[in-house]
Order: sequence, then C-alpha cells, then structure tokens
Amino acid sequence: MSETVELNNGVRMPVLGLGTFKLQGYEAVYRALDAALAQGYRSFDTAAVYRNEGDVGRALRELLPRHGLARTDVFITSKLAPKDHGREARAACEASLQKLGWGYLDLYLIHWPGKQGWQSEDLRNHEVRRESWKALEEMYGSGRFRAIGVSNYTLTHLRELLGSCKVCPAVLQVEYHPRLVQRELLSFCRETGIHLQAYSSLGTGSLVTEPKVREVAERHGKTPAQVLLAWALRQGVGVIPKSGDPQRIAENARALDLALSPEDVLELSSLDSGTRYCWDPQGVA
Repeated sequence: MSETVELNNGVRMPVLGLGTFKLQGYEAVYRALDAALAQGYRSFDTAAVYRNEGDVGRALRELLPRHGLARTDVFITSKLAPKDHGREARAACEASLQKLGWGYLDLYLIHWPGKQGWQSEDLRNHEVRRESWKALEEMYGSGRFRAIGVSNYTLTHLRELLGSCKVCPAVLQVEYHPRLVQRELLSFCRETGIHLQAYSSLGTGSLVTEPKVREVAERHGKTPAQVLLAWALRQGVGVIPKSGDPQRIAENARALDLALSPEDVLELSSLDSGTRYCWDPQGVA
C-alpha cells in the first residue's frame, strides 16, 4: 500500500496522519508528535478551533532537527474556524500561519460549511462559503498554501463549490467509518479527483468493540483500531487517527501493513447504518 497519494495539483500527501483534536498543552502535543515522528508519521492535522496550532508549530520546530528531518519532510494541515467564515477568512488564514510559525502550510481546509452563530438554514451560508474559498484561493495563489480543500461538506456543498471555484479542492475531510459508508460521496470524489480523508475512523471509540470488527481483527492478528484504519486505506481513503498515547500512535501506524481483502472490506461495510458520532452537516444550507 502506498504511503502517499498524489493530490489533483501534483502535491503528494501521506495517507496516514496524526490528528491533534483535543490535544491540549505543549507537553501533551510534544509527547504525541515526538512519538509519531519516531513511528514514521509525516502528516499532522490541526485546526484553529483546536486551539493548539501554536503548540503544534513549536513542537515541530523543536522535534524535526532531533529526528533528522526538515520542514519539507512533513505535511501540515490546518483549518478555518467556522466563526471566521466570509470577510474574516483571509485574516484567519494569516493567523493560522503565524501561530504555526512556518512560511507556508501544506493543506488548509474550510472546517465547516456554515458560519458559527447562524442558523443552519440561513441562506447567507452560501455567500460566506464563496468568500472563504476565494480567500483560500488567494493564499494558494501566493504559494503559502500548497493545497486547499474543505471539511464536512456534503455532496450538495461540494457541487456548489465546483460550480464556482477557480481552484478545485484537493481534499475533502469527513466522518467516514464502517457505520457511515458515504459511498456516493466517495464515488463523486473519485470522479472529480478530490482525495477523501476520514476522521473519526474508530467511531469515537465505539467501533473497536463491534463484534464484526473484532472478528476481522482476530482473523488477521491485528487490533480492531488497525482494522478500522486499514478498511479506509484499502479504499484509497486517507486517515488521521488522533491519539496522545505513544503506544496507540505506534499501533495505528502499523495499519499501513495490513492488507485487507475485498471480502474483508465488504464485510465491514455491511455495518453501514448512516450513524454519525460527530457533527451532521446535512442541514446546513
């Protein structure tokens, strides 16, 4: 299994990254990133709303030389906060760059299709999405973002964006796991050259105790978490499991070594029930 994927603009992105949601405090961030770099992780996912961009940037500046690495050896992703949609987007992009402390980011995403504080059905969401994307396109054009994309966009939001954008999104990051197999969305992304990246691959932990997942894990001599990550990877979907525990970080990295069969993938996909463990963007106008 390839450890990187070529995005639609030619940039290569690791298929496995470390998610940093809920990692708070410099010591916790440093410990997690140190363990991840030692295990071969080269992609790190943060966001303005995680309130740890500064710690992630500082930790990487300290850790990269210690691991014999340069900035160009890692792939850093951050995201626009929902409160900054629209006119504030450009300044928010600049703020993320400043907090992370690098001259550029490898990937920057719009985190949510709606504006924080507005009702989901508020039709002004259409306009702020356009404004925000324009800001990302400008940052991309200046070379400070190597790739741009979106997160939590539905098929409707994605089609709207493709109908007006100058730069096609390179990545769509969404909740994706065996209980939420977004087949139509994955098919659309494949057709349009957008890389689908999954978050909440373990269903916020509930899927690791699912009997069918455990059965497949036992069959392969792997952990349920490794099976769940490999299930997505086998479909060409990237993963960004979050953890602050060095042992879990090491275990998750070995999901790249697990080659599930098409039958394994179908067996796990049969769990699909449309269940979301995180946020539901379907009601956002």
